[in-house]
Amino acid sequence: MSYPRIDLVVGTRPEAIKLAPVVFALAARGCAPRRLLTGQHPIDPADHGLGRFERVALDCPGQRNPMAHSDMVARAVGAMLADPPALLVVQGDTSSALGGAMAGFAAGVPVAHVEAGLRSFDPAMPWPEEQNRVTIDRLSSLLFAPTQTSAANLRADHVQGVVSVTGNTGIDALFAVLDRLEPAGESVAGGRLRLLVTCHRRENWGKPMRAVAAALNQLARREAVSIRVVLHTNPTVAEAMTKAVRPNEAVELLAPLSHAEMIAAMRSSDLILSDSGGVQEEAPALGVPLLVLRDKTEGPRGSPAAT
Repeated sequence: MSYPRIDLVVGTRPEAIKLAPVVFALAARGCAPRRLLTGQHPIDPADHGLGRFERVALDCPGQRNPMAHSDMVARAVGAMLADPPALLVVQGDTSSALGGAMAGFAAGVPVAHVEAGLRSFDPAMPWPEEQNRVTIDRLSSLLFAPTQTSAANLRADHVQGVVSVTGNTGIDALFAVLDRLEPAGESVAGGRLRLLVTCHRRENWGKPMRAVAAALNQLARREAVSIRVVLHTNPTVAEAMTKAVRPNEAVELLAPLSHAEMIAAMRSSDLILSDSGGVQEEAPALGVPLLVLRDKTEGPRGSPAAT
């Protein structure tokens, strides 16, 4: 039996990670998933075991103006919808996801939103993601909420689409990585507290990131800690952190890690400091304490179970 094609918009690394379980589930049910790679982040088509699935590169690299990027993606995705799929899937709250949702809605193609209903209730934190997710939810026909709280947010917004609580595909992806990793080795930090740090969100650019770096520099003067700072793939953000943090025997700056490498690093840490939404979900699932480097968040996001 042949099933209709389902298109998935993938722009960033977190989208690729969280949509990989969806691609596998669709394929297992006989559907034909096609990935529309916007180019917001450089993504290897073979990452996360997805090399065998059809993909189309849309050539929409990230822009400093996220609204301009959403419009660019909307035009590119809209052109692909001349041959309409049965469903267009977007994930999260990026400018790629917003552009995809706008294109699908304009073309009359049903839009499914994975990770729907997250809310910080502050349009400025994070900007533009909070407004993106609200808009995507209003444009979607199917809304897949990771938690009952997210579903309640959607109902309070009186969305028109069908709301389902599905669990968190990010945790599905985490467990898939854990199944492939070697058992965790012994600590090599010489008894010191092992800290793992990531900081990249737009709301932390400038003074907040320098404050985080200053705190790390101060902690590094204590002999009881070992600090690993994972730099972001955005070269501007990575350069800012590199200039602010002073590497020494207690501080190591790491090049951007693959998903599996990041999970291994998290698993071997005693404490994680991060502003990443994905890390905010993964750390509790790994049982590693987490300090969230944000004033406001869509949380709590640490408890969603896998689907």
